[in-house]
Amino acid sequence: MTSTHSNIWRPYTQHQTMHDMVKIVSGKGAYLYDDQGREILDLVSSWWVNIHGHAHPAIATAIAEQAAKLEHVIFAGFSHDPAEKLADGLIEKLGEPFRYVFYSDNGSTAVEVALKMALQFAINTGDKQRNLLVGFEGGFHGDTWAAMSAGRTSGFFDTYTDFLHPKIEHLPYPATFPGDPDQQSKEDAALAAFDTMLEECGQQIAGLLIEPLVQGAGGMRFCSPEWLTQVVEKAQACGIKVIFDEIMTGFSRTGKMFAMEHLEIRPDIICLSKGITGGFLPLSATVTTSEIYEAFLGETFGQALSHGHSYAGNPVVCAAAVASLELFDKENTLAHVAEQEKVHHKCLSSLPGTQNHRVRGAIAACELGEGTVYASASSIGLRRKFLSHGLLLRPLANTLYMIPPACLDPSTLEQAYKTLSVALSEL
Repeated sequence: MTSTHSNIWRPYTQHQTMHDMVKIVSGKGAYLYDDQGREILDLVSSWWVNIHGHAHPAIATAIAEQAAKLEHVIFAGFSHDPAEKLADGLIEKLGEPFRYVFYSDNGSTAVEVALKMALQFAINTGDKQRNLLVGFEGGFHGDTWAAMSAGRTSGFFDTYTDFLHPKIEHLPYPATFPGDPDQQSKEDAALAAFDTMLEECGQQIAGLLIEPLVQGAGGMRFCSPEWLTQVVEKAQACGIKVIFDEIMTGFSRTGKMFAMEHLEIRPDIICLSKGITGGFLPLSATVTTSEIYEAFLGETFGQALSHGHSYAGNPVVCAAAVASLELFDKENTLAHVAEQEKVHHKCLSSLPGTQNHRVRGAIAACELGEGTVYASASSIGLRRKFLSHGLLLRPLANTLYMIPPACLDPSTLEQAYKTLSVALSEL
């Protein structure tokens, strides 16, 4: 059941206090199987990347077929069918005003690219006074330096506070839930703070970065579409480029293909990763408009976007993403998410000892008691308790949440809630 392999330094892990790792040998659908043959229901899509189920044969086949033809080619000066087909598919799904796709290899990097686009757009268009970026309190955008700076208030990067970018400001985020008596006052205060910022330095802001509708690692904190719409409108009216970090919310998680579809307005840049390959391989995309792309055209390299990765646009990875994208239509993925959402609404509030219940698409979240810190002893204890009942869940501090693969059928999800209720009752 466990692995004691000692040569691996694992992510977000305190090795001195950690328990033995569970060694997984296979996966199928919504389930993982350890080296003792135990079945574990994956209710967090393995860090939110798995969409269609583990080891989906369509994606596995696409990877194998592409690997046998072309495993890699430098993406500067060369192209290939998988990258082109994926770009066309993404643009079709995203719709207007998106036109251009920049590939990289993880969500943090997609955000870094977006921030560089916003800043360099201002430089290239002669608006050099725009040298500030704005994020939101509690936001999380990844582990690279600018991404950490944008997510400095998430609580994950306090060790690096003195080294983070000083020109990234933060606004209040009005986290809310159905029945929240303070929703209006929180939203009004957040908008007022933004208005004040715009009055004081609006002409200096190049980009505004936000996780649309749901802050993921910050605790599955929801905001209302109405509030977010006002924020986007105010920013764009002031000439600020709006960046949606849809690393977590993209690809059906909120009940629509992208969280931005819950709004009538669109950002200028969107960052995609996690579910883009259905959970098989690392890939990200930063997608933007003709206006931004054309600002980088010129006779010298100095006006170009100076960014790239050895594995950018890798054909095998792109083939996986193409296969995943096709499955949304072939398997009617959004309809499956809608059924999961019904189960969440039916069952979430019945979990013992929980509060602040909130649901959006495949995402369900609530709080367990008072606030704690990430990876606290109590939080790790909860993980172990749930695992003992065959459930893979990783509370974010005291926030209990689910984001199951879309392939998980409603009856199994209902049974998972019953099992979870038993586990919580034992605490």
